[in-house]
Amino acid sequence: MFRDILRVSSRTILLHIIFVVVIGLVISYAVMSAPDSPPVKSEQGILDLTQGRIRTNPVQLEGEWTFYWHQLLSPEDIRSLMEMGGQSDRYINIPGSWLGYRLDGQELTGEGFATFRLLIKLSEQDRNERLALRLPTIFHAYKLWVNGELLAEAGRVGQDKSNMTPQLATKLVFFQPESDTVELVMQVSNFYHNRGGITKEIELGGSNVLTVQTKLKVATDMFVTASLLVIGLYNLMLFLLRRQDRAPLYFGLFTLLFGIRSMLNGELMFTQFFPDFPWELQFKMEYLTLCLGGYVITKYYECIFPNYVSRWFRLGSRIVTGLLCLVVVITPALIYTKMLMLIGAVVVLHMAYLMVGLAKAAMQHMEGALIFLLVSVVALVTVINDFLYFNEWSPIGNTSPAGLLIFTIAQLILLSSRFTRAATNEVRIAHELQEANDRLTDMNTNLEQLVKERTHALSAAHEDLRKSYEQLLRSEHGRKKLLAYITHDLRLPLSSMLGYVEAVKDMVKPERNEQYLKYIRDNTIRINHMIGELSFLSHLETGQVEYHMEPVHAADFLHRFFEQYELVVLDAGLDFTLDIGRGEDQRADFPHIEIDEQRLEQALFNLVSNAMKFTSTGGIIRLALAVDETEDPSNVLISVQDSGMGIPPDQLEQIFDRNYRYDRPSTDMKVEGSGLGLAICREIVQAHGGSVHADSDGETGSIFYISLPLYSIAGR
Repeated sequence: MFRDILRVSSRTILLHIIFVVVIGLVISYAVMSAPDSPPVKSEQGILDLTQGRIRTNPVQLEGEWTFYWHQLLSPEDIRSLMEMGGQSDRYINIPGSWLGYRLDGQELTGEGFATFRLLIKLSEQDRNERLALRLPTIFHAYKLWVNGELLAEAGRVGQDKSNMTPQLATKLVFFQPESDTVELVMQVSNFYHNRGGITKEIELGGSNVLTVQTKLKVATDMFVTASLLVIGLYNLMLFLLRRQDRAPLYFGLFTLLFGIRSMLNGELMFTQFFPDFPWELQFKMEYLTLCLGGYVITKYYECIFPNYVSRWFRLGSRIVTGLLCLVVVITPALIYTKMLMLIGAVVVLHMAYLMVGLAKAAMQHMEGALIFLLVSVVALVTVINDFLYFNEWSPIGNTSPAGLLIFTIAQLILLSSRFTRAATNEVRIAHELQEANDRLTDMNTNLEQLVKERTHALSAAHEDLRKSYEQLLRSEHGRKKLLAYITHDLRLPLSSMLGYVEAVKDMVKPERNEQYLKYIRDNTIRINHMIGELSFLSHLETGQVEYHMEPVHAADFLHRFFEQYELVVLDAGLDFTLDIGRGEDQRADFPHIEIDEQRLEQALFNLVSNAMKFTSTGGIIRLALAVDETEDPSNVLISVQDSGMGIPPDQLEQIFDRNYRYDRPSTDMKVEGSGLGLAICREIVQAHGGSVHADSDGETGSIFYISLPLYSIAGR
């Protein structure tokens, strides 16, 4: 929904933004366009302002200042020096860096420290007024005394790099002259930047006038910065909503970069907001935004006019920009600030190359090319002026934010037109598609209903076929397994029977024919029983046995089983006991289990039958019932314990495998069986959601456990 709202009203929002920006710029520059002060310059460290009225007409303190190189002097030190006849005869033009200043036949570097002094003569009207000094950024730490009183400082002044702390800040200081002269003494040190000294104009005037002008400059910078940042974020939002077009992405990044850079120049709003921000990192941010600007605007230009940027220029732009950014990141400011002209040349080269392409596009009447070209000229002029200004070659101040804002507004118009046209086309196409879809819907209503009915019938038939196929697969699987079991389990007894038949036929030992026939009969019965068990186990394993589950009282079920098979066990010469763990009067407290009684009875009888086979006459078989509360949730535990020969512990895991039989070699007991009973028992118990396992020490009988989950009647 938000996407639709923004898409519909984006042009309206953009027009409001453009209107506010233009009106704000007009008002700001109209208010600030005060008449210039008369050009008055100091000579040999003295500035004569007796003929003016600086309370209403502030002046810039330009001209010659007394210059004390490699000396950090306080006003008292200077007075003492003058009393001793040590008046300095060195003067330096302010604003200007001491870089390149000739001293004793040599040019100074940007690193060093010095003291500046200026004596100002005031008119009678001004000496009783409250005056102010507007201090720009001074490279890169300073202290200022006015008439012997320390009024301002930025960073920490020192005679070497280890004792100096750089800081960039603009300040407004106030003082009362109380005489017709004002002495300014300023200590300045620089060991971090390519240029050092007072490189920008210091203004002197009435406190009220300078306060108003300073606030207006701050407001103008804030307005330009806020406009650039808002426009940048707006374009990034457009890209997030419509990622097919990358032009808003690069234009938003470009605008954000120079919005951030405008905070690092002019009135230094960034420093005002974050006074403790590291100086080195602040400078790196300023230079990185400048290095990246040319590359980002090239990427934006590619999106608008994709066929007017050559491959080699894109590659060269990427390499040069990457190298410049790398130098800025890994080197100190003292090194990369020397590359300002190189960085400026790269940015100007980017813009110049793009303007050539724009001229070609404009001649071919490409949409937006002419506007793009005109505002690019404005932006290029302002950028070139800034490079000249920061290198002290231009008297015009920082103009790139205003030029970039004009450039940004023009690009907003261009992007808005593209975005609105794309949105309009999307709406039109969507409307046409909707109409076509409505017509198709009307035409295919009956067909759709018919297709639904046929599809439903086909789905039902497919489901029936799937179930039949799965059933067939299970049957086929069971058939194959049964055939394999019969082949494996019946080959030996059938071969033996065949041998006895041949012996009877050939009258090998006629006197033993009756014994041979009895063996053949017994084996035939056993094979028939084995085939039945194999068939039943095969059905169990392939899921072809149906279970009729119902809740049954555990104690009652076990009691019925005990009564049913008690005589069978006793006839075998064994004792048969039942232990339900509670008295008859407490049997009702036992929980219920959900079982198929017939199947579970068969599994339990297999365990009892197995115990009977391996227990000698006179032995005991114990049937027990308990609740295992150690598990979560609790289980019903049915156990069958015998006093037979036991099972070796290392074979307990194998006894439930198909055809496994264990005959203890140290006994003469002959055990008949197919070895399938325990396998059938495990399949039945697992179908009930339970488990079966055995425990034995191999000497004193065995215990088989059936664990079944409880059945909750209340939960049911």
